[in-house]
Amino acid sequence: MNALRQYAEIQFAEELEELKQQEKRASATTKYPPNWLLSPQSVVTYLMGGKLDNGFEITPKYIGSRRLMEIAVATLTTDRALLLYGLPGTAKSWVAEQLAAAISGNSTLLVQGTAGTGEEAIRYGWNYARLLAEGPSENALVVTPMMRAMKDGKIARIEELTRITADVQDTLITILSEKMMPIPELNTEVQAVKGFNVIATANNRDKGVNELSGALKRRFNTVILPVPESLSEEIDIVQRRVSSLSKALELPAEAPALKEIQRIVTIFRELRAGVTEDGKVKIKTPTGTMSTAEAISVVNNGLALAAHFGDGILNAQDLAAGLVGAVVKDPVQDKVVWNEYLETVVKPREDWKDVYRACKEITL
Repeated sequence: MNALRQYAEIQFAEELEELKQQEKRASATTKYPPNWLLSPQSVVTYLMGGKLDNGFEITPKYIGSRRLMEIAVATLTTDRALLLYGLPGTAKSWVAEQLAAAISGNSTLLVQGTAGTGEEAIRYGWNYARLLAEGPSENALVVTPMMRAMKDGKIARIEELTRITADVQDTLITILSEKMMPIPELNTEVQAVKGFNVIATANNRDKGVNELSGALKRRFNTVILPVPESLSEEIDIVQRRVSSLSKALELPAEAPALKEIQRIVTIFRELRAGVTEDGKVKIKTPTGTMSTAEAISVVNNGLALAAHFGDGILNAQDLAAGLVGAVVKDPVQDKVVWNEYLETVVKPREDWKDVYRACKEITL
């Protein structure tokens, strides 16, 4: 395929097939929830990675607490929906996509939440040409991803649930509690087939978010995805995602040295926490979230610069351009924070002189 970004079920098709084959060999003891392609245990293995009985390696999709993934998967076997909650850049959307791919074999039943998302994006819409010509009928209905998931017994995804206005959010209450979607114009309803469930993602850090009502919160089991606990864990995440994205984008640059990734991740963690890694120096934090996802973008942007305008090897000059842009969101407040960090933290580090010079050139 020539797609810029493949669906998870296509990108990791070999791994999903290997997991299915392993379950066939142990079919006597394997238990599947209705309409699931894999058992809950295999879904967690797919997410966390591991070696199968035949020696095949499953790559980790989520690097963090296995227990959190077990809770998320267990939730989807019940009648409660799953809400992945956390700061921007904590892999909420990525985990939701991988869960849908492993459980339903289809991660495309997606509703993207925005301030402009209307009720018809979640429930159903109408083909107005047919509606005028024929009146209300099933042929005039525009089926949404939510309705398709209900009919097929699959996982529906809602991205950025808190960006949707409160009155539209509450259209989910009947779907989640009664497992049905009324269509009063046709005097009928759509009943959910076994296997149907909803995975939503949400955060409350960005501007323009709407708090969920108490009634809607009760229909979800919330799993909070934290920022990576350790420096090494976050470096591993960045390294894996950069490698994957670089292959997809076909960037003609060498894989970044571990040293460069370590420095970027260290900067992000220190600015995010407001203290240096050794705990000795307190620093001001910028207005942005300084998420792991942004660190990945900074490294990829540096690779693009190195590939097309450098010698193909990532260096401090290549990283600085994206780094300054990631930190300085507010040109007044963040610039002060960034300059102070450069002078008090980066400059004294002997092996960071190149980072200091490159960042100062762009900042000034």
